[in-house]
Amino acid sequence: MQAVSAAALEKEERLKALLAGYGTLAIAYSGGVDSTYLADVAHEVLGAGARMILADSPSVPRSELEEATRIAETRGWNLTVITTHEFSNETFLKNDRKRCYICKSGLFACMREYAEKNGIRVLAYGETGDDVFDPTRLGKVAAKEHKVVAPLQEAGLVKEEIRELSRQRGLPTWNKASFACLSSRVPAGTRLTLDALGKVERAEELLKRLGFRQYRARHHGDLCRIEVELDDFKKLLQEETRERLVAELRSIGYRHVTLDLAGYRMGSTAKPPGDLGL
Repeated sequence: MQAVSAAALEKEERLKALLAGYGTLAIAYSGGVDSTYLADVAHEVLGAGARMILADSPSVPRSELEEATRIAETRGWNLTVITTHEFSNETFLKNDRKRCYICKSGLFACMREYAEKNGIRVLAYGETGDDVFDPTRLGKVAAKEHKVVAPLQEAGLVKEEIRELSRQRGLPTWNKASFACLSSRVPAGTRLTLDALGKVERAEELLKRLGFRQYRARHHGDLCRIEVELDDFKKLLQEETRERLVAELRSIGYRHVTLDLAGYRMGSTAKPPGDLGL
């Protein structure tokens, strides 16, 4: 196993000191690389004082929810699954540039209610040192309003260091591909529906079964725009794979299936965030 850098280990010690100072902590846990690592360190430092809050929403694929639950159970964490209600919010369904803010604000409000009922002092989420420079991550506005801390960021940890440290801890997420909620697959300004998200979820589960690691199924009405990494084009265009993909996506309800020649990229259905107007 590759040795972990001294800088990453030093930052992990800084993280442990931060977590110890909280006493009790509720973490917004998703099963992604960052929140899984944060949860593992918090459990090590705080034991029963660390609670992992997993949000159940139509924006979360069932397979992701199941995987996150399985990891928490395997590691012996204190896990609570809460249901969020952003799909009853008309402003969220408009899918404009406030969508991420509304979603995170709703999650943090639910977490705050849980914390108050269970004597938890601090709320945290998995924003990292890299995220400071990402203008698309609008959840930080909600985090500031709800006084949710970002200990990974405060410790100076960036994604590659978190992957390094996760591998050392034996976390299965250390090399997990980047993921964003299913709502991000619908072009900004197009109203979100459960039907659209259901189609996207089924399309992406198919891409996973076909062996692709980093992918997106972008929803454009009756057209599904597939993004995979450039190195995976040859694999996707193999006759058997291509025919199966087209047939199954049409059975889901798409009339047209396209491959985006630009390849996988984050945020390709999002507009520049601009002024939130909050």
